[in-house]
Amino acid sequence: EHFKLHKKDHHSRHGLLRLINQRRKLLDYLKKENKEEYGKLIKELKLRK
Repeated sequence: EHFKLHKKDHHSRHGLLRLINQRRKLLDYLKKENKEEYGKLIKELKLRK
């Protein structure tokens, strides 16, 4: 929503993408190490279909 109003706010967009990337890496690690917990977390956070 913030980025709809502030289309040129590249600094904040970069920070957001960094956080999203970090979350994806952690989820990939969890998926590799413990698929059961990964499945629970994905359902709880409603991240993927």
